[in-house]
This record gives sequence, C-alpha cells and structure tokens, in this order.
Amino acid sequence: MTDRVDRDLGTGPAAAGTTGVRAVIDPDTALWTEFTEASTVEAFARAWLALQCRLISGVSGGLLLLGTPDRGPFSPAAVWPSPRRNLKYLTAAAERALRERRALLLKREAGPDGRERYDVAYPIEVAGRLHGVVVLDVAARPEPQLQGVRRQLHWGFAWLEVLFRREEAARDAAVRRRMQSVLDLMATALSHDRFEGAATAFVTALATTLDCDRVSVGFVRRGRAHVRAVSHSAQFRKQTNLVRAIEAAMDEAIDQRGIVTHPPLPDAPVRVSRAHGALARQHGGGAVCSTPLAARGRIAGALTLERPAERPFGASDVELFEALASLAGPALEMERREDRWLVRKAAESLGRQAGLLVGPRYLGRKLLAAAVLGAAVFLATAEGDFRVTAPTVMEAGVLRAVVAPFNGYIVDARVRAGDRVREGQVLCALDDRELRLERLKWQSQQEQLVKQYHEAMAKRDAAQVNIVAAQIDQAKAQIALLDSQLARTHLRAPLEGVVVRGDLSQALGTPVERGQVLFEVAPLDAYRLVLQADERDIANLTVGQRGSLLLAASPSEPLGFTVEKLTPVSIAREGRNYFRVEARLDTIPAKLRPGMEGVGKIDVGRRLIVWIWTRQVIDWIRLALWKWLP
Repeated sequence: MTDRVDRDLGTGPAAAGTTGVRAVIDPDTALWTEFTEASTVEAFARAWLALQCRLISGVSGGLLLLGTPDRGPFSPAAVWPSPRRNLKYLTAAAERALRERRALLLKREAGPDGRERYDVAYPIEVAGRLHGVVVLDVAARPEPQLQGVRRQLHWGFAWLEVLFRREEAARDAAVRRRMQSVLDLMATALSHDRFEGAATAFVTALATTLDCDRVSVGFVRRGRAHVRAVSHSAQFRKQTNLVRAIEAAMDEAIDQRGIVTHPPLPDAPVRVSRAHGALARQHGGGAVCSTPLAARGRIAGALTLERPAERPFGASDVELFEALASLAGPALEMERREDRWLVRKAAESLGRQAGLLVGPRYLGRKLLAAAVLGAAVFLATAEGDFRVTAPTVMEAGVLRAVVAPFNGYIVDARVRAGDRVREGQVLCALDDRELRLERLKWQSQQEQLVKQYHEAMAKRDAAQVNIVAAQIDQAKAQIALLDSQLARTHLRAPLEGVVVRGDLSQALGTPVERGQVLFEVAPLDAYRLVLQADERDIANLTVGQRGSLLLAASPSEPLGFTVEKLTPVSIAREGRNYFRVEARLDTIPAKLRPGMEGVGKIDVGRRLIVWIWTRQVIDWIRLALWKWLP
C-alpha cells in the first residue's frame, strides 16, 4: 500500500534518484495550503472540492457547479480529480437537484466491473438563495455510510457559505462606499442657496473625490448643452474652444441617452465617441466620460469628467457615475429652475406649452387642444331647446265621493278601488234591519192614532181631534224618513268611471258614521296633469307653453300637454320649494289612470347651450355672493 502511494506521489525508491534522499510530500497539507491561500473563487472551489473528495472514501469523481444565485446559468467551477475528465454523466443528477432544491441520493446501474455506484447531489443554498450544486460519484456502501457522505457535504458547505457571504459583504461595502460618496457630493450641492454656487461646489467636490483633472456640468437650452459650471473655476469664458469641446461631448452623450467613455470600456455598449476623442486630444485629457442628467422624465443636461491617460475610467467608475447622475440630475435641475426670474419662469412655461401644441410631436395633445377649442366655440355660439323638467302626477278632472248617509253597518261590498262602474251601479249595501223594525213600529203607531182620530171625531171632541191629527202627521213623517233611509241603504255610483279610492271587502260588519267617505269615483275622460316646478324655474313658465310627458307606466309613449294654470301655492319638499302647475293633455290614452306619475318637460324656447348647462351654478354663485358680500 505504501509503495503504491509513493509511486502515485513520485516519492518511491525510484524517485530518490541520485540524491539518495526520500522526499515526503503530504497531499492534504498542500490542498489545505491552497485552500487557505485561495484568492479567487475558482481556486477556492477547486481546493474545496478536492478536500471533500479526499475526506470521503470511494469517490471516483466530483463536480461543483456555481452561478448567479437563483437565476443561473450554473457552470462547472471545479472538477475532480482532473478538469480534463468527462463527468457529463453527473449533470442529470445536478439538474434534478437544482430543479427540486433538495439533496438527492441516486443509485446508478452497475458498470462493466459489476460494481454499483451512487450519485450524491447536494444543492448549495445560502440564506434561501440557490448558488449551485455539488455532485459526487461514490462507491456503493451501507445506508448509514451514505448518510455520512451527505453529512460530510453538509458540514463542508459552511466553507462555501463563508465564501459567498464574504463576497456579498465585499459587494455591500463597495455599494455603501459608493452611496456614501454620492450622498456627500449631493450634500455639497444642496448646501448652497443659488444654482451657480451649488453647481460649482458640486463639480469641484466631484473632481477632488474622484481624482479628476476637470469636471463640468451643463444643461440643455434650445436643444443644445451649455456648460454652467467647471471645477475649480468660479468664472469661465463660455466662448472658448475648451468650453465648446466640452459642450460637444455633452451633446454626444445626450443624443445617445447613455454614458460615453473614451477610451471605451471592453464590455460597454458601442457608442459614438468622436467628440470625446477630440476633447481628449486637443485639451490634454487622456480619458473622458460623459453621463446624461435626467430630470422630470427628460434629459436635462450632462456631466463630463476628465482624467489623465494613465488613469482611465473603469466599470466601477461608470456604476458610480450612473448612481450619481440619477440623484444629481433632479437636484441640480430643481436648483436651476428655482434660481430664475419669475418672468422667465412664466415665459418658459408658456413657450413650452406653445411648443408642445405647434411642434412636430405630441399629436394627442394637439388633438385634445383642438377638441377643447372647438367645444368652447360650439358652446359659446350653439343654441339648444331649453326645457324645464318637473315631476308630474295625473289627477282626475272630476272626483265624486260616495259617503255614508247615516250611521250603520256594512253588509255587502261589491266593488273596490280600480274597478270600473256604471252610473247607478250598486257599490255597497248597509244593514237595514233596524230601519225596517223602526218603520213597522211607526206604521203600527200610525194605525192606532188613526183609530183614536176616528173615536175623537165620533165624540165630536175637537181638541182631541187636533192632537191626534198632529200625531198622525208625525208618524207619517217618520215613516217617510225611514223609507228614504231604506232607499239609501244601497249606495250607487254617481257617474260612470273608475273607483279610485275605497275597499270595503275586508270591512264587512264594521260600523260607519254619517258623512264618512266610503268611495271616490272619477270619470275616465277627464284628467288634469299637475307638475311640481322648482321655484328656480317658475319665472321661465307661462300659460300656454307646450310640453311633453313620459309616464312611469309607459316610458316609450310621450304625451303632449299645454300649460293652463300657474298656481301661487308652493309645496316644501326635500329642502326646496315647488309650485303647482296645471296642464291639459292633448290626448287621453285608454290605459291612463288617476295617480300615475312621470316626468314632464315644458318647452321654454331657444337658449345658448352653455347657459342651459351652467345656469343653476351661476345662480347659486350669485346668491352666495349676495349673501356674503357686504
């Protein structure tokens, strides 16, 4: 066994050679040294996988896949025992473990040597994020030992977690430093009240922080960038060749709406940098970078930075410039807009709105402005029919009441509300038994008095004759009264029409008093339309005006009417006053009934449409002003 190991390591007797000294090399020590001194992720992963495969017995191959957390793609970061060895047969287990995000122990069919083997796949998750997977090809062994393999991998993942967390901490530290620099620069810019001072302080601090020879900031005016501040210069001539070259570089970045660097970065998008190259050649700057400044959804300006050729701009610098531009652009643009004369602000606002309406873009806004202008002209000149709207109710032109002629009890009810009746038709009957008994009483008393009368005549008693004659007349009067009451026990319809009120079918046997209204009957050919006009519209109404009506019972059949009377009687309802307006229908449909409600509109005349729509608001404003003004 020792000889085989020595041959593998090159340390056997043959390796001693001429020195005669046997060199002893510990492979584990070399791997641990490589592991602890690893400076890159690839070296760390290679050493880690080799140590795991040596710590676990029976491993013939190992594969470690790493990639962007949770997104991938996951590619081989280390292969054991040799990167040249083909371990594609382990990719199936790796893909399944990545997909299911759980450890797998997959048994493989026996190979040519007849030995069974297992694929042990274990996903690498740190803080709930999937970073990769490790797959080992191990020899068959009892179940407890297989669990030991998984346990060893689980413990070994702690080193990878340290690696990932260390890289994440380094990235977070870089981001914090970058954000701290950005915040410090923004604090410098916002510490001044005037725009010129804020811009100059900002570019000067930026040049000092980023070790730049010159930093310039410019803003767009009339479609071109104009330099507003240069680092370490409180004043500068705006017509110099340097300023023109800087403005050309700014225009180049603004037109392409992205960062432009000279010389360009290897992995950066291809952009035109002709003006940047000219600025670098003609004015001594070896490296130039310009980034647009966005504010309020548009490009407001640009920032140009210059460095010597030996310190070109890198990817980290570009990331910092992007973060800085996203914060500095709105802040500086706000400072610039606020630090202007009020007249200039108003003129610029009007010019911008006018430009949007007459310029080549914003077709929707132009159409909207044209539509608003057309609508205003139309409303100011067009006239329409002005109609007063009011709720309506149908009332009977003639209403007859059927009342109880005397105190009694109801014994029969033949109609109720809604029934059509003929003139003289019996509506109901009252109990006449007491009346008939009373009539029999007076009739018998009359017969007795007649006998007494004849006896007094026979005796020639003149006084008694007069008294008895008077009593006979009284009895006859009572009988006549009772006959009249008996004739009125059957209440009849006073006219042909419809019963609009009264239902005694549920009141048989109940008493009624003299004068009590039992039924109301209205004719079917005489109606009166009553409109409830708002007091705000009553001044627009006159007798003789025409209108149309829609009833709730037949909303598809309009009815014409004519105003006949404006009553001075007002009705308070829902916090407003309404006046009663009576009208006559042109035609009376057969299905029309008293009490039907609807909505009527009275034609007043032609008025401006804008006045029709705004009259109530205008009247309310007038009343409010009259109420509150002194």
